[in-house]
Amino acid sequence: MGGVFDRRAVLWGGTATVAAVASAAQAGSGKSTARPGFLWGSAGAAYQIEGGNYASDLWVMEHVKPTIFKDPSGDAADSYNRVWEDIALAASLGFNTHRFSIEWSRIEPEPGQISLAGIAYYRRVLETIRKHGMTPFVTYNHFTTPRWFAAAGGFETRDNIPAFVRYCTLITEHLGDLIGVASTFNEPNLGALVSWSPAIRPLRPYIEMSKKAAAASIGAAHWAPPVLGDFRIQQPIMIEAHERAYEAIRKASNDRYLVGVTLSLNDERAPPSGPSGVEAKQAQVMLPWLQAQGDFIGVQNYTYTEVGPDADLPAPKGVELSQMGYPAAPEALEAVIRTVARHTRKPIYVTENGVATEDDTRRVAFIDKAVAGVVDCLRDGIDVRGYIHWSLLDNWEWFSGYGPKFGLVAVDRTTFARTPKPSARHMGAIARKGLPAGVKSR
Repeated sequence: MGGVFDRRAVLWGGTATVAAVASAAQAGSGKSTARPGFLWGSAGAAYQIEGGNYASDLWVMEHVKPTIFKDPSGDAADSYNRVWEDIALAASLGFNTHRFSIEWSRIEPEPGQISLAGIAYYRRVLETIRKHGMTPFVTYNHFTTPRWFAAAGGFETRDNIPAFVRYCTLITEHLGDLIGVASTFNEPNLGALVSWSPAIRPLRPYIEMSKKAAAASIGAAHWAPPVLGDFRIQQPIMIEAHERAYEAIRKASNDRYLVGVTLSLNDERAPPSGPSGVEAKQAQVMLPWLQAQGDFIGVQNYTYTEVGPDADLPAPKGVELSQMGYPAAPEALEAVIRTVARHTRKPIYVTENGVATEDDTRRVAFIDKAVAGVVDCLRDGIDVRGYIHWSLLDNWEWFSGYGPKFGLVAVDRTTFARTPKPSARHMGAIARKGLPAGVKSR
């Protein structure tokens, strides 16, 4: 058995003005009170698109036996060399923001060894996003960590928090003058979320076998890559790491931009009959993070789940499934936004939303229904400040490899040529038009 699973597959069982962008980019001293208007854009994660991130924890796990990865990431979409093309493409579609992550292992490949070339590279990325009139939406950590960090126990060890805080401080000191909005972590609640999936449970022995093989390959006594860590141990440590990093970023940036956290959230539904565990699941998966410090909540939603008393239930028969095996449910986004808004007064950004499908007409329909839900939330006074589609490019989708197609843009696996799909232009047209008349974000 290959033991392959995916972070999303296991879950089932406006336009900003040039003036606002320029104001947010100012690097002078003093707190900036300006913020961009409603953000429209697309996203990517460094490890999934850059390629060659061999100093990262997951690179180790891709190359051991047994592995839980369908395909090695390899060159990914070669975005490390083609990011300039990708940014220009995103801007040409009409987007006013671009969400991307900084790969910690490129900045600090060994503990305390800082790559000035890595910092300079991401500075050029930020400058290019700004040059194209877009607001950079930066994720400080999108799942992967340097292999030395995972080998030291990752976020299963509280003593490792200072290393993450130092990294966030370093990035802010060198790049903060160009950042528009930022999140400390991408989906740090994912482990808690997938723990409710019955699909993950039979795979745990294979995951542990793969982790042991990775630990042995580099001589690690406590190998804990965060994306595969024990959430019961990690979650309180990561919340503390987030809060301490949040304070460090605010201080180093002089409160120049909003800093929050993005969360993986399903539309949790009670089953048609029988007991429901919705409240218990939300108390474990969502509420601890909504209560943590931060300036906003990033909502990342793809589907819904029916929740039994102690586990998610299988997807209902007859519903349309995405390539990930869960319901393709664009209406779930509106429900999740409303749920979050009931539990916090923090602003909300939709930082990921999309569908894995080869049929691009279904992606167009998905986008239309999801965006309509966002607009309805705005009409009801919910403070939603942006919609960022996942993803710009077809990319390496973690444990599922190169099979699922989330992108607005196709990537040739041999030449790396980018080809925008009809959905890219459709999403771009929505961004150019902006919010409907009379509908405003706060």
